[in-house]
Amino acid sequence: MDTSEEIRRASIELAKEDMHFSAAHFTIFSANRRENLHGHNFFVEARADGAIDANGLCFDYTLLKDRLRALCDSLDETLLIAAQSPHLQIQERGDEIVVAFADETLRFSRRDVTFLPIRNVSVEELAHWFTDILTNDESFASLPVETLTVRLSSGPGQWAETTWQSTAACANGPGDRL
Repeated sequence: MDTSEEIRRASIELAKEDMHFSAAHFTIFSANRRENLHGHNFFVEARADGAIDANGLCFDYTLLKDRLRALCDSLDETLLIAAQSPHLQIQERGDEIVVAFADETLRFSRRDVTFLPIRNVSVEELAHWFTDILTNDESFASLPVETLTVRLSSGPGQWAETTWQSTAACANGPGDRL
């Protein structure tokens, strides 16, 4: 008689209606070409993969849901600026943010701006930002998640997806993206 137990795995997908944010941005295409300022209703989904434990759960995914909602709330109704863009020069002048791009000077109220440590405000960079924030959270590190995939949409039919894999699931090292 075989006493070894099969390791059962599952994927938990989180795509709740309240995992969204409305934000303004502009995508930069080159040193002298960018989109006009505009906004989107962004939607975020996450999929976490892991082994099912003795209680019949992969993990308590309340933490992941709460963190996704909090991140969405932090971006909601703001103008997203890529703080690491090599094409932007950003200055804070009192209550005003002054952004120089090519031959343009853009001025915004400080209270409306959220700076993100990304190179561009694109669905690709935003998906990576969400993944990085989630996987570097101390609480997340305690979860037995093998892979985490984040999908971010700027509208119907337009998504970016990024995947992180844990050290235990990947020989390349901790926190590797696939």
